[in-house]
Amino acid sequence: MLKEHLEFFTLDLSSGWEIPAGYPDGVEQKILAGSLDEDNKKGSRTRLLRFQPGAFTTKPFEHDYWEEVFLVSGTLKVGEEAFQPYTYACRPPYTPHGPFSSEDGCLLIETHFYETLE
Repeated sequence: MLKEHLEFFTLDLSSGWEIPAGYPDGVEQKILAGSLDEDNKKGSRTRLLRFQPGAFTTKPFEHDYWEEVFLVSGTLKVGEEAFQPYTYACRPPYTPHGPFSSEDGCLLIETHFYETLE
């Protein structure tokens, strides 16, 4: 099973946040479901990713799994282009993306998965 069965429940957005590997202070994730095993290239996860106001990354990211991103709130700048809420991206593995910044902060929901979902 890729992810556990979860029915509707209220998320506690005041706790459970951590800085993901490779990200600077001010960018935090909260895993909602699943897990991604990057060493064995399997699994799937859904997470919230938030940028505190003024947070930024300095170089593009590239990874070996698929990524879907939905901007829930705030403004996210990718390079010099700014995106508003309800914007979506779907990236295949090895697609360079970023750097990112958010002057006012933002909240994203992301799903990461490997090609084979068995």
